[in-house]
Amino acid sequence: MSAYYTRRTFTKRELLPTTNGGIKQTEPMVFGVTRKQLSLIVLVVQNSTLVLMMRYSRVMQKPGQPMYIASTAVFLAEVLKIVACLIVMYHQQGSWSNFSLLVRQEIIAKPRETAKMLIPSSLYALQNNLLYVALSNLEAATFQVTYQMKILSTAIFSVVLLGRSLSRDKWLALVLLMIGVTLVQSQSMATPPNDDGVQSPLIGLLAVITSCISSGFAGCYFEKILKTSETSMWVRNIQLGISGAFFSLVGMLMYDIQPLRQGGMLQGYDWLTWVVIGNQALGGLLVAIVVKYADVILKSFATSISLILSSTISFYFFDFQLSIQFVIGACIVILATYNYSLPDKRVPKAHL
Repeated sequence: MSAYYTRRTFTKRELLPTTNGGIKQTEPMVFGVTRKQLSLIVLVVQNSTLVLMMRYSRVMQKPGQPMYIASTAVFLAEVLKIVACLIVMYHQQGSWSNFSLLVRQEIIAKPRETAKMLIPSSLYALQNNLLYVALSNLEAATFQVTYQMKILSTAIFSVVLLGRSLSRDKWLALVLLMIGVTLVQSQSMATPPNDDGVQSPLIGLLAVITSCISSGFAGCYFEKILKTSETSMWVRNIQLGISGAFFSLVGMLMYDIQPLRQGGMLQGYDWLTWVVIGNQALGGLLVAIVVKYADVILKSFATSISLILSSTISFYFFDFQLSIQFVIGACIVILATYNYSLPDKRVPKAHL
């Protein structure tokens, strides 16, 4: 009897009005939209513009203008990321004395913590360089669909490194993902390389695959480090940026020393190059800020919109030829991404 009474009382409480004095409680607005809507807009814009601008900056050049060196852009993006994180930390601390004390205690006095970032930072540096290689050889839409293979690599490394288990539905979504990517790439591989030999779909595909593998491993490794310490995200990003800038500098000096001597570090740079660098450096930090207001379904929805938007813009402005294979493959990838983001179904326990 008491159990029945308790259940009815709980139900009545749930049915009580949730407004105060007839005033409807509304979600805080930012620039006239809710935080979730703003998160969706930021995710779509960042995902779409980065790929499109990187592709445009690698294939569209003014007459007589040399191509900028991709490794220099990766290095400057890491430096800009460090500066941005330091500015945020200074704003959070409120004074120079508190800020300098935090830098000394958390970064300078803890070189071992920075050393922990050597593995993920080296992989991220490799990934960022490979993105330029891939977008120099693949259409933006083809790249963005193929790049969703990082979901597969991340899932596998999460099982191996983080000890997670995936449900049957998630494995099915990963299989669908591979089918969709294969269909999309079949169109790209059927397209012969340019007559000038500059673009090669095979090289672009290999660059994307390697980038996805490095991204998946580095992401899971970085997550494991974050979960085993209480260090703030901004300090970790600075430590990651320091290591990443070091590896980017080493790669730049090893592979591009001759063009650097001939034309300098900023050869071929224009306003678009700087926008690409800023987007690559600050876009990820911006997403990290707004992503707490977005659930996994919203992020998946943003990815789907970005794929459609990139394909549409590539079709109208970059002479990208859509085919039935690409459309079907892209739809399968969108479906697989959405299904993978759904929470696992809970199996009700049998009552004895």
